[in-house]
Amino acid sequence: MRITKVYTRTGDQGMTRLVGGQQVPKDDVRIHAYGTTDELNAIVGLVRMELGRGAWQGADRDAFDAQLQQIQNDLFNLGSDLATRSEDRWEGMRLLNSGDVERLEHEIDAMNESIPPLEEFILPGGGPASSFLHQARTVCRRAERLTITLAGVEDINPLAVKYLNRLSDWAFVAGRWAAKAADEPEVLWDRTR
Repeated sequence: MRITKVYTRTGDQGMTRLVGGQQVPKDDVRIHAYGTTDELNAIVGLVRMELGRGAWQGADRDAFDAQLQQIQNDLFNLGSDLATRSEDRWEGMRLLNSGDVERLEHEIDAMNESIPPLEEFILPGGGPASSFLHQARTVCRRAERLTITLAGVEDINPLAVKYLNRLSDWAFVAGRWAAKAADEPEVLWDRTR
């Protein structure tokens, strides 16, 4: 794919086109779903940028960055899928599958083994990378809600919702793991304040 011109002026009247060429309003639920997925991808990019200048280096950091890069690719594939009506999918189009969900589950389990169990709710924080991961979690939940809304009115890949659900869990655990890796304290919710 080669993009030679970024602006088209076709969106100036509040309309945009899906991958299949259909024109829809920019506030269509499908646009909200893949736009929020794109927003989430940008936040994952911020986490990766922070890792590049972060407090820890080595194999753990490199492996974590590779996981984040795979998630960015997954999210781009998901955004492409959400921007394409089912009848306009093409042969060989990369769709999320159960292996993508299982990979996230294995990564969650591995990270969970190296962090202490939760004894109280935590407040978002724990250093820059951890904070961005907590932001990613909240945006992921919004993407999930919008994708569920879309699934109520149009045919979508059922694994889209499952993947986003698991990814929000991944981002929560990854935020805790990143705080520990960077030797940053987690702030617990104080029920008395």
